[in-house]
Amino acid sequence: MRACISLVLAVLCGLAWAEDHKESEPLPQLEEETEEALASNLYSAPTSCQGRCYEAFDKHHQCHCNARCQEFGNCCKDFESLCSDHEGFSHSSDAITKEEIQSISEKIYRADTNKAQKEDIVLNSQNCISPSETRNQVDRCPKPLFTYVNEKLFSKPTYAAFINLLNNYQRATGHGEHFSAQELAEQDAFLREIMKTAVMKELYSFLHHQNRYGSEQEFVDDLKNMWFGLYSRGNEEGDSSGFEHVFSGEVKKGKVTGFHNWIRFYLEEKEGLVDYYSHIYDGPWDSYPDVLAMQFNWDGYYKEVGSAFIGSSPEFEFALYSLCFIARPGKVCQLSLGGYPLAVRTYTWDKSTYGNGKKYIATAYIVSST
Repeated sequence: MRACISLVLAVLCGLAWAEDHKESEPLPQLEEETEEALASNLYSAPTSCQGRCYEAFDKHHQCHCNARCQEFGNCCKDFESLCSDHEGFSHSSDAITKEEIQSISEKIYRADTNKAQKEDIVLNSQNCISPSETRNQVDRCPKPLFTYVNEKLFSKPTYAAFINLLNNYQRATGHGEHFSAQELAEQDAFLREIMKTAVMKELYSFLHHQNRYGSEQEFVDDLKNMWFGLYSRGNEEGDSSGFEHVFSGEVKKGKVTGFHNWIRFYLEEKEGLVDYYSHIYDGPWDSYPDVLAMQFNWDGYYKEVGSAFIGSSPEFEFALYSLCFIARPGKVCQLSLGGYPLAVRTYTWDKSTYGNGKKYIATAYIVSST
């Protein structure tokens, strides 16, 4: 399986771990959701700090929004109004550095005591294909991806609360989501359970120290809005959310979008609704969580490249994606897990906001590991 690592270098591993204030080079766009991002103008204007507050320095930009732009006198005109203690971003002295993100991600990695152990999951990744073959939609794997999963994992409180959320959504965009009182209670129960874990305590402590949140309740309230708040990807009002897209999966324009969670994959595969086709990347980790970039069919709809953690707890994924969205919204976020680098890409949903102009999560997914 590790032989596939070389195949992905040209595509998934296109990110350079840049130094001297340079950001990573963009990857080729592998996911359907990036088409939505382009169409929705999620990329920021180079002359504005909209969506760019405290990004890394990039010499190619006409003006800057990084932590030291005021010191060098090269900030965009709207830096002060958009970035100075504005909507979850702190003053430049509190900007989160790449090194701090990598340090806290290692702490989160070590704190994930609810993750699967080696004996809990038996994977059969089978055929590895080249990135150029991902559009062929050929099933090269006659057997399921998961040979065995110890389902005792799913009785753990965070797993059980997470699984309860997965059947609360309509996967087709364009159909409004309407939550019952029970389903809303399940959202609160999930947040309540994950906040009991060492993983989320580490994340909150870090963000509190960074002056991003004044209290744990403020943090939880923001998580609920950014992940579970509804917005519109299609023609219907309130047909999507960050949680639905990333963890449960959606279908838009005849293609699978999102769907970046191994528990969801396993449960759907077990029911005969997911057909695993192939993979183009298997991460370097020799224990869980690991990373797999795969191709599959979800009950009649194809996913060209779906990257996912394998064997991680729900709180681990939720914490890392939240960290990246808060620290690097709409950007590549460079993490470190068990000594290995990993990059996560988030997108903000700019068509609607919550609170006083805060952005929802449009998507978050793994884009690179070396």
